[in-house]
Amino acid sequence: MLKRLSFLCAALLALTACSQSGSDNGASPQPAPAQTSAPAAPASAAKPAPASTAPAPAAASTAGTASSSAATPVAASTAAQKPSAPTEPFVDNGKWVEGKNYFTIEPAQPTGIPDKIVVTEAFSYACPACNAFHTTADQLAQGLPSNAAMTYLPVAFRPDENFPLFQRAYFAAKALGVADKTSDAMFDAVWKSGELASDDLTTGRPKPQSAWPTIDDVAKFYAKYGVDPKEFVAVANSFSINTQMKRADDMVKAYGVDATPTIIVNGKYRFTPGDAGGYSQSIELTKWLIAKEAAGK
Repeated sequence: MLKRLSFLCAALLALTACSQSGSDNGASPQPAPAQTSAPAAPASAAKPAPASTAPAPAAASTAGTASSSAATPVAASTAAQKPSAPTEPFVDNGKWVEGKNYFTIEPAQPTGIPDKIVVTEAFSYACPACNAFHTTADQLAQGLPSNAAMTYLPVAFRPDENFPLFQRAYFAAKALGVADKTSDAMFDAVWKSGELASDDLTTGRPKPQSAWPTIDDVAKFYAKYGVDPKEFVAVANSFSINTQMKRADDMVKAYGVDATPTIIVNGKYRFTPGDAGGYSQSIELTKWLIAKEAAGK
């Protein structure tokens, strides 16, 4: 009985997600099919980190009405990957239900990669649910069929959890060519070593904002990977990075993303792991939506 209770507790912890509403609990509301209103976040191309295999609904956060400029996902970045899965035929057996397991984005958004079906993960390094899911996201990226590509969109809609810092850090790392190879390490720096944590990892409670990591702390992290700290800070605070962050926020609103992690397929569909029913189901649903797009259904 004690073992069963321990397992149930672990499963409940895995359901925790990052919500814009400020409540990081697993009971994230199902996203509405269109756009909502709230703060947005940047696109990050990071390799997902270790995740649990239990179902984990993404945290709910409301996103603002999309502007017409939020079209091409310049904020998203294509991760280095080797698609190995075969293209699957589209079969609708009634398993996946629109409005329950996935939601249509209205209007559909251009992806900027016209020759691929683009899969995007909206996430934040500071989101515990994203940390739990990122190994699964990595598996998803590596198992995509050759007609699909993976991109990442970091969000900033939880300033109370220091999300904007990590959005800025991601874009600076991307500009300096180190984002992809340092993604796992960045998750670890937040959730394992705690060197970039905004929460006290021993208590699970937020630190006072005066103790939060800063862009200078992030620069010291990237110095381990050959980046000059002064150059990193200068790039991070540049007009170019500010523009990319704004565009990423527009994209989040256009997609109607209100929880992290959220998967977006070809700018037309979105869902959270909770909507899909779990981690493995998220991979299955993504591939089904890719097949649906490829079939023109």
